[in-house]
Amino acid sequence: MQLFKTFLVVVVVSEILSCSKTPPPTEALQPSTINITHAKEAPFLDVPLGLTHDNLNIPKTSTLTQNEVELGRILYFDPRLSADGTVSCATCHKPEEGWGEHEAVSTGIRGQKGVRNAPTVVNSTFMGSQFWDGRAASLEEQALGPLVNPIEMGNKTVKDVVTRIKTIQGYLPYFEKTFHQGPTEENLARAIAAFERTVLSANSRYDQYLKGDQSALNPAEVRGLAVFMGKGRCVLCHVGPTFSDSQFHNIGVGMAAEKPDMGRHVVTKKKEDVGAFKTPGLRDLLKTSPYMHDGSQLTLEEVVEFYDKGGEPNDHLDPRITPLHLTAEEKADLVQFMKALEGNPYPFVKAPELPQ
Repeated sequence: MQLFKTFLVVVVVSEILSCSKTPPPTEALQPSTINITHAKEAPFLDVPLGLTHDNLNIPKTSTLTQNEVELGRILYFDPRLSADGTVSCATCHKPEEGWGEHEAVSTGIRGQKGVRNAPTVVNSTFMGSQFWDGRAASLEEQALGPLVNPIEMGNKTVKDVVTRIKTIQGYLPYFEKTFHQGPTEENLARAIAAFERTVLSANSRYDQYLKGDQSALNPAEVRGLAVFMGKGRCVLCHVGPTFSDSQFHNIGVGMAAEKPDMGRHVVTKKKEDVGAFKTPGLRDLLKTSPYMHDGSQLTLEEVVEFYDKGGEPNDHLDPRITPLHLTAEEKADLVQFMKALEGNPYPFVKAPELPQ
């Protein structure tokens, strides 16, 4: 009977999480080893086991050449993109901290504190929209957002950033070689987004388990998978290859505050979006603490307890968020399963030598 239950769980998960035929496993991608092919003029990356070629959200304007990705890597680490030369993309989205930051909220120019936790760059190309509130429709649009945020990088306009880059002579050959022209707002965004698209994580023990290696997960993790799919109701929102529906839900985080963050409502002005935030992916969770949009949950155990109690009651709570009544063993098993979603260690991306 237990064997049948395990088989059933595997079949159901396979159906839900696979958007297309799973590609063969590949080594973690580095900018220098990207394998580009073209299908109907739309380039796409080779992706590791567990992800799919669907929903990569790569615009036709992106060529994802090695030059484009390498230029994006340099720009990603360059604090000169900020108004005072102190903050880069990597300041808040650190490769060594799961491409996020182990702080509840990040610090921008002049020591200013933000109000939301830095989301990870990992697998961000699969997201339908960017930022916790989905205000950017693409990685290209997202790449430009922090540049003009007064708390983050503090520039008045993106044009100011482009003008500053043009004064750095060492950058000009990079742009000419990549785009056959000097720096522009468009190719600045293209380069940074191209680099971010290479940050992929999968081929976890869970993916190996689905592929047929029954020894890849231990008994507690298999039980946790069953909780994830069943009593825990996690799969209602954490679905697909990245374990995110890319939709927005009010689960009550922060809603008890005197002035709660309105989340998606700030973008859409719709009543149903009050306090709703994008479902984060679940891969590489151990690297991306703290959790939730405000960084209020320090551990996965805290996250499970929050969901088990039914979130934080408020007038806009998603109807899917209800008390779970999990046992202590079920909670522990669920945490163990989520830890099994850790992907193969992607290569540490070091800060490059910056053009002068």
